[in-house]
Amino acid sequence: MVRLSIAALCLFAVFGIATCNQETEKKADFVFVNRGDVFTLDPGRMSWLTDMQAAYCLYEGLVRWNPDDFSIEPAAAEQVTLSEDNTTYVFELREDAKWSNGAPVTAHDFKFAWMRLLTPDTASDYSGFLFSVQGATAFWEWRSDKLKHQEYVTLDAMQDKFDELVAINVLGDHLLEVTLEQPVPYFLDQIALAVCSPVYRPAVEGWELSKHEQQQLIDEGWHTMPIPDPRSMKWLSIDDETGRLKYKYYWARPETLVCNGPFQLDKWRYKRDMRFTRNPHYHSPELSTLDSIQAITMEDPNTAVFAFEAGEVDWLNGVNVDYQSDMLIEKAEGKRTNIHAFPTFGTDFFSFNCRETLNNGELNPFSDAAVRRAFVYATNRDAIVKHATRLQEPVVTAFVPPHSISGYAPVEGINFNPELAKEELASAGWIDRDGDGVVENEEGVPFPPIDLLYTTNTNRYKWISLLLRDQWRNTLGVQTQLRGTDNKLFSRDLRSGNFMVARGRWYGDYGDPSTFLDIFHSENGNNDRGFSHPEIDAMLVRASKETDPVKRFELMRAIETKLFTKEVPMLVVCQLLQLYMYEPDQIDGLTSHPRLVQQLWRVNSSSGQSDDTSRQRPN
Repeated sequence: MVRLSIAALCLFAVFGIATCNQETEKKADFVFVNRGDVFTLDPGRMSWLTDMQAAYCLYEGLVRWNPDDFSIEPAAAEQVTLSEDNTTYVFELREDAKWSNGAPVTAHDFKFAWMRLLTPDTASDYSGFLFSVQGATAFWEWRSDKLKHQEYVTLDAMQDKFDELVAINVLGDHLLEVTLEQPVPYFLDQIALAVCSPVYRPAVEGWELSKHEQQQLIDEGWHTMPIPDPRSMKWLSIDDETGRLKYKYYWARPETLVCNGPFQLDKWRYKRDMRFTRNPHYHSPELSTLDSIQAITMEDPNTAVFAFEAGEVDWLNGVNVDYQSDMLIEKAEGKRTNIHAFPTFGTDFFSFNCRETLNNGELNPFSDAAVRRAFVYATNRDAIVKHATRLQEPVVTAFVPPHSISGYAPVEGINFNPELAKEELASAGWIDRDGDGVVENEEGVPFPPIDLLYTTNTNRYKWISLLLRDQWRNTLGVQTQLRGTDNKLFSRDLRSGNFMVARGRWYGDYGDPSTFLDIFHSENGNNDRGFSHPEIDAMLVRASKETDPVKRFELMRAIETKLFTKEVPMLVVCQLLQLYMYEPDQIDGLTSHPRLVQQLWRVNSSSGQSDDTSRQRPN
């Protein structure tokens, strides 16, 4: 077993420091592996699943999902009332909810957090979640205009404008009213997402307070005090020249993070580990049987598997070793019980950069939909899942996972067809004019080498990229240069458009087709492709305003059909499988629901529990 021998050396390095600390720090009750480190613990800036998984331990939104069927259940709000016209929600918050510093959780906390989401300065990928709120778009446009003209606006003036325009109203310290522009059947599903969690304003902005003022915050809430001048804040300032709010995100660290969820952040050592312990002020400690949770960062998948086999970790939330298919075969043969696979509410794809020009200023051939269609026709998905991933995932030709949303019929997109691939590329002006096997434009300039960007934390995308390179070369006569990076650099290049083709995966955030299709709106924060199509934008807006559920799904399906038969801003490959490793007789409470949201405080673990059977939960 050479692969495990190599992994053992890596594991020794990873756990060397942990071994030295065993005398002072016991193993957490539940230990799992993060394939990459958390990017941020600021809910308003989250977009990665790894970040949100941590957020569900640290923060509690108004409502949350029941992990069995993903119905909505109470969280910070113990009661929700909806008006007869289905547009106004009144949330009655728990009066015993507190922040981890003992301060009360109030309606003001949610209003502040949602104002941050609706402020362009925050640069949240999920601001659009709240555009359905009455006046939210008007506030966004007002603030965007101020930033465009570099007008300085005080925090008080911004708050006043928000109060004037946006129908998020505090009716009492524990009563929040939210009015939508029109009925949104999945609104509660949306606000259960981690990005809509509350944040504690004094911590986020870094208020410098006396001991007396700090006690007032805890006793009465920050909303009873005047907002300090930004010049006295540690983590927030207003740029004198541009008027833009400038946040420093150091508040989201163990020493300064204030949270309202079942757990609090005890330790975070970048690219090493993160430890959570019980929040002593959480209102319902009986909901969790765990006292501590630890996330260990292991980017090498072999090391992660070996750590699990050695008993160092209880759960791998992704198994990405080259021999994962062999492990599944072993399970099918009854030789293994600790690997688990199931289809998810997610799609694997490769994005095309749809912008007119590339970052280097050169014209981008993928701005032409005919070129994009050619590359999709030239892709044999069946070969990818058989020879590259070797997991035989269900191949897909459109974006919404088939049969994942009740009442929404699957869309058939472009399938593998080499002859049509050549015809599409020729229609865009790229033809092999001299018989050398390389396509050129009318001026005789060869098709530029394709910059294909992928992540190196798993071999999956390297093998897929290699196969795509060969398929495209053999069918279209183009050259592809592979560029592998770590997650941080990948995210930077993806957001800045520094690629021609880039790997991607998307998991739906709520149970509606819009959670997939909205990312193709030209102004969506997750539109990394730079795709812009006025007709698609207009259709998405129409769908968002359609109140008849049948007509709405028909319109969404028409949008998806146009996207994946004509425009193809991405090459979809397959429905994602999720592979976990855990011992079913030791770990309970992980959901296998395709929505793929794990609330780790619900886990029951016998492997990491203390030998002291008399241990009591904190009051």
